[in-house]
Amino acid sequence: MKYNFIAIEGNIGAGKTSLATKIAHDYNAKLILEQFEDNSFLPKFYKEPDKYAFPLEMSFLASRFQQLKDQLSAQDLFKSFTISDYYIVKSLIFAKKTLALDEFNLYTRFFDIIHQQLPKPDLLVYLYVTTSNLQRNIRDRGRPYEQDIQDEYLEKIQEGYFEFIRQQKDLRVLIIDTNELDFVNRDADYNKILKVINREYPLGVHRITF
Repeated sequence: MKYNFIAIEGNIGAGKTSLATKIAHDYNAKLILEQFEDNSFLPKFYKEPDKYAFPLEMSFLASRFQQLKDQLSAQDLFKSFTISDYYIVKSLIFAKKTLALDEFNLYTRFFDIIHQQLPKPDLLVYLYVTTSNLQRNIRDRGRPYEQDIQDEYLEKIQEGYFEFIRQQKDLRVLIIDTNELDFVNRDADYNKILKVINREYPLGVHRITF
């Protein structure tokens, strides 16, 4: 790979973990996976979002920061590069869509302190998937607490990512439309993604559609 630190991002059910895990296995990369299933606030949030949004987002921010700080500072001489299935900025993106304005303003103060202490990825890969396909993926993986996620929520999160991406000028962002791909089960589709990820890109936003 041409990059030392790659972050895979996308909406809920986009396939971030599957792709990051597959690449790490095939290319002997250090793999960082978000530990979201340990968050006790997540099932509560999906049932009562207004009540649990702030503790959920704060707990995610704390755990993501600690994990990335620990993992990115610990070099592994036997791994060729590092790949993660999330980027710390997702904390701000989700919080902006789930928190009330006064809560978000407070949250942002904490985020700004934390964000400055972490390195940026050399390449941020965003997997674009339509809402209907996200819902299909969510149903297929069968996590009970995700089954009641509404289209409106997924669309809000998607737009939050787009808002962030549109502002990026000092970060390499690669948007890959994966709606017609099955990179988990079809090697040809997986190899297409590998090919575009392994190109050299200047800073800014780049879009790939197959």
